[in-house]
Amino acid sequence: MKKLLGVFISLILITITINAQTVGGSIMIGSPQGDFRTNVDRLGYGLQFHGTLWSPSIERPFTVGLNIGYMVYGEVSERRPLSEFIPDVTVEVNRTNNLANFHLLLQVSPFMGTVRPYIEGLIGGAYIFTTSEVKSTSTQLTFAESTNWDDFTWSYGAGAGLLLLISRDLGEVKDLYLDLKARYVYGTEAQYLTENDVRVVGGRVLYFPKKSKTDLMTFHVGVVAYF
Repeated sequence: MKKLLGVFISLILITITINAQTVGGSIMIGSPQGDFRTNVDRLGYGLQFHGTLWSPSIERPFTVGLNIGYMVYGEVSERRPLSEFIPDVTVEVNRTNNLANFHLLLQVSPFMGTVRPYIEGLIGGAYIFTTSEVKSTSTQLTFAESTNWDDFTWSYGAGAGLLLLISRDLGEVKDLYLDLKARYVYGTEAQYLTENDVRVVGGRVLYFPKKSKTDLMTFHVGVVAYF
């Protein structure tokens, strides 16, 4: 399932990248909502990128494209003995809770000019997963890593934003805008780990996953290039 999903996303992403007329990216802050917030009471952080097949215009004030994003919603770092047989050598163990999403994007931008408000709709899914990596405390090189837990959730949502013109006629870039926006995404039920859901007992690792819907509100600051 995950391999087929990865191939599907890659094909769509390649198609949009080759034919894209607008490309944008932003840093984002994510705020879990509803039952997700009950289990994950902290802000996440990450990046998102999108491309659309044409630029909105007066004649056609909407566009379609693809949006992908990645967010860290929790992390733990600690030092542990390399093994019970080598307790005098310690390593750094970093565990990260992640959410990667992909959405088909519909954007409506009916206003032209230096200030362009817009609304958008999204439908797709998210891969929510926890990974651990082991690093040398002296060199900080990773020599072992593993995925501890993962699940998939469908999602859909809407957003609104504002494009503010930064510059024009930058080579192939016709217009460059500052992009400010907020989104609310509804996620179906998934099982996932938080910082306190992994315990090491008697040399064994025990997982105690949470289960809930995965609603998320995100706030973005980035740039969008019109070609």
